[in-house]
Amino acid sequence: MAGEPINLTNQFLIAMPGMADGTFAGSVVYLCEHTEKGALGLVINKPIDIKLKNLFEKVELTLDRQDLADAPVYFGGPVQTERGFVLHERLGGEEADGGTYNSSLQIPGGLEMTTSKDVLEALANGAGPKKVLVTLGYSGWSAGQLEDEISRNGWINVGAEPGIIFDTPVEQRYDKALSLLGIDPRMLSQEAGHA
Repeated sequence: MAGEPINLTNQFLIAMPGMADGTFAGSVVYLCEHTEKGALGLVINKPIDIKLKNLFEKVELTLDRQDLADAPVYFGGPVQTERGFVLHERLGGEEADGGTYNSSLQIPGGLEMTTSKDVLEALANGAGPKKVLVTLGYSGWSAGQLEDEISRNGWINVGAEPGIIFDTPVEQRYDKALSLLGIDPRMLSQEAGHA
């Protein structure tokens, strides 16, 4: 009898030291969606050489929020790397102005991920979500692919903690995500037998 399909939505995927795919080595992925059709996530700890203010200039907007202007844009994954993905806290109350953005995915129990320009426009106007992480590209898995990679010890998963995405220095995110599992990263060895 087959078990229930696993659903890792709103969880972190943490690349194990033996991760064969160099694209994902050392990465922490926030999973926005996971269904029987596949999975979609954003890498949260790989900043690229673009600042948010530069990304805004590319779409002809000016980012006036000092707290965000020099924040890096992140490599979200190898799929659609020319597209922006905005991971942000869920808007509630007055901030939402009668609804969220044009194309937002509300992640059950978690954050929101928006791909439409209106979230950037809101941020440019000094409004919008307070906490954001912007990526170019996303990470995608076809049906069963992620489960297969997990079964081969490519990834370990744990319930996501928004503080790691928004409030933790990028170089500490991998270790902090592992610590949610009670794992000390120094205990993970790439190869057996080397101290």
